[in-house]
Amino acid sequence: MFVLGLTGSIGMGKSTTAQLFAECGVPVYDADATVHRLYASEAVEAIEQAFPGSTGEQGVDRTKLSAQVVGNRQAMRQLESIVHPMLRAHETEFLNAAEKSGAPVAVLDIPLLFETGADSRVDAVVVVSAPHSVQRERILARPGMTADKLEAIIARQMPDADKRARADFVVDTSAGLDSAREQIRHVLAKVATMPRRRS
Repeated sequence: MFVLGLTGSIGMGKSTTAQLFAECGVPVYDADATVHRLYASEAVEAIEQAFPGSTGEQGVDRTKLSAQVVGNRQAMRQLESIVHPMLRAHETEFLNAAEKSGAPVAVLDIPLLFETGADSRVDAVVVVSAPHSVQRERILARPGMTADKLEAIIARQMPDADKRARADFVVDTSAGLDSAREQIRHVLAKVATMPRRRS
């Protein structure tokens, strides 16, 4: 099975692109959705021990947790040391199930793919991109988003130009859904002939 890594900075259209891969029948692992599930289940106890007061009846309270970790590199590393091994276990489970089902291609949708070194676990990388003006407009239209919050998020992510430079494929989402669908069909046709390179 060929494993594609899917990534892209905030507001580039990565979630939509992941849905388009799923539309083509490709199994997609969503790292963000898995984090949400972990924050409501198996990660709660460990996170509360490390960051007292960051959880409630519904599990991890993201706002309270953010207040303790955002902008604090050591706290962020501590949080990652709790969550990343759990994420890896779920990712492995997903890949095993996809392979068992006979899927020729599977997608790992990981926002911080390059930043966390997850690109070494895939055979090729798809970076979702759009012009900066489009990205900014999309993000600032989100409820509760401010220019300051946007800058803080972008600061944690590798610059779009660097991601594109390291990508095997770039999907530009600025021209609408039909264009993105066409680009995805091209990616899937191409990977059918590519060698695997996972380490």
